[in-house]
Amino acid sequence: MSPRKVDPNLSAQLIEAAAKLLSEEGPAALSTRKLAATVGTSTMAVYTHFGGMDDLVRAVVREGFTLLNRRLEAVEQTDDPVADVAALGWAYRANAREHRHLYNVMFGGSGLSGFSLTDADRQHGRYTLDALVGAVKRCVAAERFLPSEPELVAHQLWIALHGLVTLDLGGYLVEPLNADVCFEAQVCGMVLGAGDDPARARESLAVAAQRTV
Repeated sequence: MSPRKVDPNLSAQLIEAAAKLLSEEGPAALSTRKLAATVGTSTMAVYTHFGGMDDLVRAVVREGFTLLNRRLEAVEQTDDPVADVAALGWAYRANAREHRHLYNVMFGGSGLSGFSLTDADRQHGRYTLDALVGAVKRCVAAERFLPSEPELVAHQLWIALHGLVTLDLGGYLVEPLNADVCFEAQVCGMVLGAGDDPARARESLAVAAQRTV
């Protein structure tokens, strides 16, 4: 009997199915049996392609950051870099809401027993900050922001936004201080702190909000 051929597309199908299960049903839904049934393969395929669930989840983490980076790169660069910064924030939030369970896995809060991110996993995710760093650099070049370290400013924005997104996904931001209200106040405070003019900042944030509609 000839050896069974390995489907070269099965690895990608398993990653996609695992990401979908995590995104739609949460970590409790992710098991080798359910994953195999979803893809239409055997449980052994998970071990054949990934060596185990840890490596599969690690691949899912990278897929999550790939989706996030794709969403951020889709944000158009305009002649208003402050609006672009805010638009990137809106895109970040939209991605987290669309892939809420996946978002938790990406940042190590998956609840998956025995799994933890390595620094290599985290480094794979850090490159998604490049779009924001680039936008901050353009804000400095346009003299909307004071001369600064763009990477540091981008990290400050990321840290603040991650906190907001976490609270939003947890259902803590409700009327009248819902997530949109808090987001606009948060981003406005950050860009003002970076040196932008209040009137121009408000105008740019309004433009960014319209871009998301």
